[in-house]
Amino acid sequence: MPTYVYGIAGKEHPLRVEGLKGVGEPARELRVLTSGQLGVVVSDAPEGLRAKRRDVMAHQGVLEHLLSEGPVLPMRFGLVAPDDEQTIASVREREQQYTDRLAELDGCREYNVKVSRDEDDLLRQVLAEVPEARRLNELARERPGDRRLKMELGELAAQQAQARQQKDAARIMDALTPAAVRTREAPATGGTFLNVSFLVDRKQAAAFAEAVHGEAERCGDAYAFRTSGPLPPYSFV
Repeated sequence: MPTYVYGIAGKEHPLRVEGLKGVGEPARELRVLTSGQLGVVVSDAPEGLRAKRRDVMAHQGVLEHLLSEGPVLPMRFGLVAPDDEQTIASVREREQQYTDRLAELDGCREYNVKVSRDEDDLLRQVLAEVPEARRLNELARERPGDRRLKMELGELAAQQAQARQQKDAARIMDALTPAAVRTREAPATGGTFLNVSFLVDRKQAAAFAEAVHGEAERCGDAYAFRTSGPLPPYSFV
């Protein structure tokens, strides 16, 4: 029977799973597998598991409960092992690595920050600060059919915009990183120029939130800050 894995905890964790429901319909019962100094919270894996809201929320709920009682290495949704025996064997092979990581994550949660900027505002800055971009823009208006001019302007504007976004990203990181234990950058997609996960000690959560708010205020309305958290520290497992 395939085994669905939720998370790994140390021997000091109470690992109370009674009354909790796992993924699947009907919800699978949770159980704890033991491997040396570690406990692994698992359930039977339902067939054809997909990222439906009910199952994602069930996975998240199990981890939130476990994290409220001690450090846990959270597994991402959908991790399935062939069976209990291979789950235990895999954890046993990496016992020291997992133990060290649990100590590092103790008392910490993850916050993800994504930042984007209004494209028109960014272009206005480029035109205001770069004489060559301004010259090409004026020529392009005088010669609306000149494709070469438009391409040249587009390439220059893109280069200048990227340089300014990189500078913004570095400044924001400098402001937020001091309140975090670790950071992990991810690809910036969907119009964002910064996508970073921060591992934050609970004692520093307020300071981190204040730092994010301060940066959003400093950047102004042309910037959009989207913060998710506190989350299980998926990005740092």
